[in-house]
Amino acid sequence: MNKIQNRIFALFFLVCMLIVRVFPGAAEETKNILTVEAAVQEALKNNTLIRRAIEEERAAVEGEKSARAELLPRLSASYSYNRLHDTPYAVFNSIKVDAGEKDNIFWDVTVSQPLFTGFALTTKRKIAALEIDLQEILKQQAVLDVVMQTRIACFQVLLARSALEVANEEERQLGGHAHDAKKIYGQGLVPYNDLLKSQVALAQARQNRVSAASKLRIAVSSLNTILRRDIMEKTQVRKILSFRPSHYEIPALFEEAIRKRPELRQLNVVLEQAGLSIRIAKSSYYPQVYLVGSYEQTGDNLSADNNDFGNDHNSIVGFHVIWPFFEWGKTRAEATKALHKKAALEQKIQEVKDSILLEVTDAFQRLGVSEKNIQTARDALVQAKENFRITNLQYRDGITTSTEVLDARTFLTQAEMNHHNTIYGYRIAEAELKRAVGKK
Repeated sequence: MNKIQNRIFALFFLVCMLIVRVFPGAAEETKNILTVEAAVQEALKNNTLIRRAIEEERAAVEGEKSARAELLPRLSASYSYNRLHDTPYAVFNSIKVDAGEKDNIFWDVTVSQPLFTGFALTTKRKIAALEIDLQEILKQQAVLDVVMQTRIACFQVLLARSALEVANEEERQLGGHAHDAKKIYGQGLVPYNDLLKSQVALAQARQNRVSAASKLRIAVSSLNTILRRDIMEKTQVRKILSFRPSHYEIPALFEEAIRKRPELRQLNVVLEQAGLSIRIAKSSYYPQVYLVGSYEQTGDNLSADNNDFGNDHNSIVGFHVIWPFFEWGKTRAEATKALHKKAALEQKIQEVKDSILLEVTDAFQRLGVSEKNIQTARDALVQAKENFRITNLQYRDGITTSTEVLDARTFLTQAEMNHHNTIYGYRIAEAELKRAVGKK
């Protein structure tokens, strides 16, 4: 039995290889057929919105490193060369005595360590650390946006393809009707204008098909843009065969949205940063204290180690204190300004909460409308198909007119599109609802 299975597997593998070699386009076509979730994963990997968010997060990490480095000692060096026009001198008892050289070279190395800055440096580091958290939240927000955009783009491709299929079927059926009308007219059973109506309707159906094909290409191009593929690539989305409406409760959706929405978490981080900005503004009330150590050399040669008029080197250790204790109310104004900005942010948070709840309500209502219309659209589609079938048979039997057939086909086209619109409208509304509550 195992030998037989091995032979079957080998034969199957050989057939697959032959198909790939003989029909190389088949493998490429299969590659371009995506499920909705596969498209989402590709978009998350390639979309520029997420890549930009990642770069912003990396920049925030470097910003935190920079803020941390400000707490460490700072090493600096300087080197200067000056040549005087006249040799400096001093007068003692009416006698000129040289007091220096024409060439003066000075260099020093200084180490400065901040000891106290009114909590400014430590607060800046905390703000920089919060910036990393903020960029992480913005990246999560970008992920939610890309997931929603990709799903909606996929559903729009599927809807456009369904519209093209409806247009093709409409053209085929009206072509058959035009053929019947021509045949019956040839038998003298219908007037000439009856034949003209069928031919005009067929021409309109052909235009509708061309328009539907164009809309499908645009929808595919839009999806390719989100996936970062070549805009002209013939990407296809696999049809979703099953449909099962989900159940949602509006109170639970509200609670989840307030808890998960990245926009609110982002504002809470910004609010915390605003509180720290107040501390930075108030840091000017305090003195800034630095421990300073320096080594210097002064001389008349390049290394500044030759000085005939004084010591050529020296070391310095001391404290440097800066205290701008009187700046005409500037510090107080800056602190008050930061307080008002924080208060404004608190109001903005409440505004965003209200906006989020309204967004959830809107998506929930549209989802409910689509769900209720699905069964109605299905029933209407069944009735429209039967109506067209009966009317077409009646026309062939000479019982009704071409106008009735064309009207029946118009009703069928509308019913088919209503059915597709309700199905994909539900899926689009559900994708928007998930985004509204902060879910992938």
